[in-house]
Amino acid sequence: MNRARSSPLKSALMHLALGAYTLICLAPVALVIMNSVKSRNAIFGAPLMPPTPKTFDLVGYVTVIGQGDFLYYFLNSLIVTLGSIVFVLLFGAMAAFALSEYRFRGNTLMGLYMALGIMIPIRLGTIAILNIMVATRLVNTHLALILVYTAQGLPLAIFILSEFMRQVSNDLKNAARIDGLSEYAIFFKLVLPLIRPAIATVAVFTMIPIWNDLWFPLILAPGEATKTVTLGAQVFIGQYVTNWNAVLAALSLAILPILVLYLLFSRQLIRGLTAGAVK
Repeated sequence: MNRARSSPLKSALMHLALGAYTLICLAPVALVIMNSVKSRNAIFGAPLMPPTPKTFDLVGYVTVIGQGDFLYYFLNSLIVTLGSIVFVLLFGAMAAFALSEYRFRGNTLMGLYMALGIMIPIRLGTIAILNIMVATRLVNTHLALILVYTAQGLPLAIFILSEFMRQVSNDLKNAARIDGLSEYAIFFKLVLPLIRPAIATVAVFTMIPIWNDLWFPLILAPGEATKTVTLGAQVFIGQYVTNWNAVLAALSLAILPILVLYLLFSRQLIRGLTAGAVK
């Protein structure tokens, strides 16, 4: 009885905590967007104040839109981010299904080996990665970034998805096998639909670091044809003079796709985060 009564309370507290966390995270975003439509003097004179008719100025957006290549930077970021998410979810889900469904010698060691990437940053291997990309002639290509980001996101994807896949009923999967479904059909038609909250969680946690990354685009794809939006925003930052109106406008435009995707996945994300916390 007590346990049944405490579950709604725990769920309410969890949703309240997530709401407060979301507000805290959105505060800097709101500050950037607010200052992007203010004059330079207002940005430094009253950065925490909203724009007024006297301080309202869209010169930053005019500068960014006038920079013709900036739209291509957005396209490059979309290609790299969406391509990486697709590969991370596909390969991560397949590996997680194999580890959670099939028992074989070395299963636990294989899972630990795949999870090492969570503890060891991929940036430690930057020089080796650059040498590999140079040898395979993939420098200044979208594929180079997609491959690196896929390798970066797989450990966390496998770790999260394997835990959720272990919760899928074995009786349900065995019944599907008796009905003649293949392992691929069970994976795509039965298991994946049941773990959609986990997939949304992995997609969000994979998407944000890729979209905001500056390190690998600067090293592997600094060319104009493959430059991402985060790297493209650096054109407004000089050694002695920085166009802060343009920088804030560029960052505001870069934030919008992430907010849209976050809102699309938010419901599934909350379900995924609270699935194991409330019993």
